This record gives sequence, structure tokens and C-alpha cells, in this order.
Amino acid sequence: MSSSARLTRRRLPRAALLLSAAMLATLASAGCGASVGGAPPCLPPEHTVSPSSVKPGDSVTVSAAEAKCDPRYGDDARISIVLIDAAGVEVLNTTAPMADAGGFTFTAEVPLNSAPGVMAVNAMPQGVDWCDDTGKNNRVSQGEFPLERASCVLPTKPLNITK
Repeated sequence: MSSSARLTRRRLPRAALLLSAAMLATLASAGCGASVGGAPPCLPPEHTVSPSSVKPGDSVTVSAAEAKCDPRYGDDARISIVLIDAAGVEVLNTTAPMADAGGFTFTAEVPLNSAPGVMAVNAMPQGVDWCDDTGKNNRVSQGEFPLERASCVLPTKPLNITK
């Protein structure tokens, strides 16, 4: 496992998980709109998880191809990767290098203490707010007022954990 990976065992509040699920369902049905002027948004490339089913201790790879547009993440871009097991416990929270156009490959061992069932694998460019659906690269730290990242839909993929 990458030395930069930080393993945590933090229980997320049940209400927060239910609220997140409700928001995702609502927003997924609404979809993302096109930007002003009719140009398609330049959103982060969709990530994949391989293999789709593993046992605790096995390796899993999270990756994305380069975006077909120009998101301009920069030379020091990072992808935030969070694994939340079926019990709602965050078992991995780390960042990895990401290319200027959003491509990345990250491999880690699934923590041995991961609950069996469907794990959520979240991957989101670090320090970027995409909630406006325009595809404009909004850096969280820019401007006079600090912003909190809010996302219209958290990019999540399933990973089946078996025992």
C-alpha cells in the first residue's frame, strides 16, 4: 500500500449517510445541465474500480482516463480517494497524484477491517468545486472568501467486499 495512504476507522453519523443518499438520489434524477452558451461542461473524468469484487487485504485499482476537454488541474493536482465500507465506516482517506487533464491510477490494499458488502469508492479532484455544473474549474482556495467544496453529485463507484 502507498506510504501516503492514511487508514482511518471513523464511524460516519447515520443521519449524514441517509441525507447523502437522499441528496444523491434527488440530484441524480435532475442530472447536470449544460453550461451557458451551450458548450458541454468540462467535468472530472469518470473513474473506474478494478476488480469489482475483492476480499479484505486484496489490491484494488481506482483510475480515470484523461478528460476529453481541458479541466486544467495543474502540475501539482491531486485526486482525493475515500473508501467507505458497507457499515458506513471510512476505512481509507488519501490523495494521489493526478495529471493536468484528470487522469490517474491509484492502487491500494483493501483494509482487513472492512465490513463485507458493497463499499463506496469516492474519487474527486482535491480542492475543486464542480457544483455549478458549468465545468468551470473553481479552486476552493481562491478568492477573498474561503469556500467549502460542495458537489452536485459525489463521484462514487461500488466495490463488492467478500469474506
